[in-house]
Amino acid sequence: MTTPTLKQSTGPQFTRIYAIGAARGDLSVPNDDLVGPIDSSDEWIRQRTGIIERKRASHDVLAVDLAQSASLEAIEGAGIAPSQIGAILVSTISNPVITPSLATQVAERIGAPHAAAYDISAACAGYAYGIGQADSLIRAGLAEYVLVIGAEKLSEFVDPTDRSISFLLGDGAGAAIIGPSDSVGIGPTIWGSDATKRDEIYMTGTNIGFRDQESEWPTLRQNGQAVFRWAVWEMVKVANQAIEAAGITVDDLAAFIPHQANMRIIDEFAKQLKLPETVAIGRDIATTGNTSAASIPLATHRLLEEQPGLSGGLALQIGFGAGLVFGAQVVVLP
Repeated sequence: MTTPTLKQSTGPQFTRIYAIGAARGDLSVPNDDLVGPIDSSDEWIRQRTGIIERKRASHDVLAVDLAQSASLEAIEGAGIAPSQIGAILVSTISNPVITPSLATQVAERIGAPHAAAYDISAACAGYAYGIGQADSLIRAGLAEYVLVIGAEKLSEFVDPTDRSISFLLGDGAGAAIIGPSDSVGIGPTIWGSDATKRDEIYMTGTNIGFRDQESEWPTLRQNGQAVFRWAVWEMVKVANQAIEAAGITVDDLAAFIPHQANMRIIDEFAKQLKLPETVAIGRDIATTGNTSAASIPLATHRLLEEQPGLSGGLALQIGFGAGLVFGAQVVVLP
């Protein structure tokens, strides 16, 4: 019997980021509001993290609300109709329910209820994961445009007495529209994990334990020194791999936009990469805080607001964190 020849979907050769949208929590929380329970000071937090204040969302503002706002801005900036979006990818660890996904909630709210929609659980690397997947989906012919979102309400998982991570965390969402391009707009994605270190950033308990009254509400913790060493020394290798895979050098970069984990990490990272002084560096953490999956698009949005001349330039973006997972690529800024 002759086996019929199957058809395979194909798409455009290249993709690019069309536009970025952003939404931050509606509350500004200065260091002085947090120092009491951790027996600390504004000076201590600034020296260790570079954070002056962080954005957090009011009780009734959810991660999906932030995702919706950021998405609508990105869609408007891209000049497309929601019906043209073939897939919606939301990186989040803040969806308050197991199902339905935050992505399907966003799909309905923005007017794209029939788009493929799924969540990515890759924490701080999630946006870079989403960009890599969007690039692949479009080039494979599975979608014309893809909406990639990083959305977090991390304040739901904060223990005010924790000195390891609680004062770092903020709330926000960043969104990007990815679509076809006449030239390369997204370089190869370098991604992976170091699962042997996955317990360096962790939750203090489980939802089941909380339900059974065996533990308190689960909150985030980290082994700060181990994470710092890993983020700086190991992630520089990943960043250099992304630069090499894109066929460029650090001298070709217009911007460096890392996950906004900690200002000391960002500064040391830039030093290890030997970035020229002409490279703009995303430092949104100072007034937004660490927003995990949302941090790269939020930092990108702010850089483009402050320095619109960066548009069209090359940016190295890298996400790294809980898991421990990582993802990086060089992109053309919208």
